[in-house]
Amino acid sequence: MIDRRTLLAGLAAVPAAAAVTGCATLPAPGASRPLKLVTFNIWHNQGDWAARQPLLIEAIRAADPDVIALQEVLEDANVGLPNQARTLADALGGYEMHFVSTDAEGAPRRYGNAILSRLPVLAHDSRKLEPLDDYRTALRVRVDLDGKTIDIVDTHLAWQADAQAVRARQIGDLLGWLPHDGTPLIVMGDFNAVQEDAGLNVLTGDRFFSALPRGVVPTTLNPAKGHPNRVIDHIFVEAAHFAPGAWSVLGNTPVNGEYPSDHFGVAATVTVR
Repeated sequence: MIDRRTLLAGLAAVPAAAAVTGCATLPAPGASRPLKLVTFNIWHNQGDWAARQPLLIEAIRAADPDVIALQEVLEDANVGLPNQARTLADALGGYEMHFVSTDAEGAPRRYGNAILSRLPVLAHDSRKLEPLDDYRTALRVRVDLDGKTIDIVDTHLAWQADAQAVRARQIGDLLGWLPHDGTPLIVMGDFNAVQEDAGLNVLTGDRFFSALPRGVVPTTLNPAKGHPNRVIDHIFVEAAHFAPGAWSVLGNTPVNGEYPSDHFGVAATVTVR
């Protein structure tokens, strides 16, 4: 267990490529077993996919997640590329995969988001988010964690720097679409915005907490791929239903000069209150 005061004091000197981990708090006595989560933008088939694929698999496997949210997932029959989420699920073993795209079912090329779950999936659903001309989606799975029902959502929002209003509309559409039956909710993915972005206000207010504490990690964008330091990949968790736990950044150390993606993954553990 990392002492939080020591962690916070030392993180200012931590380079982006170093392993970063932490623990927000200890699980509450009597809480259910931890729920392990990962979100990772996998950069579809850009760069050297053949070299990146095993690095992604190993980075995710090391986090041992129950549920994985993936963004920029591609399947493309034109270049002989099977669905990347299916490939990762098969390699990891024991995960049920669900995929959503704005591309039509049966199209030779489909691009979108996916969720992999090793918890029982009780229901799943997807939505094309407003505004429809931004081609964004949300994917929901309802899972069973030791008899507790939890909704987990994966999304990927508008990227433009001046798109705060669009992101706010997308989040509003997403939250309005979800079942309003009191089921505990987790929303994760690539939000293309830092927590301070006005478009994320609904998710950074009192209802949710970020499983990755604000200001602790320098970036989830990979500087080695020419990106600025920004934390835009998030796991937002309903504060009334979950307690925060350990977290880490995945895939931020190169192997033979290669990284899993142009993003780093985010892993977090939470417990049901």
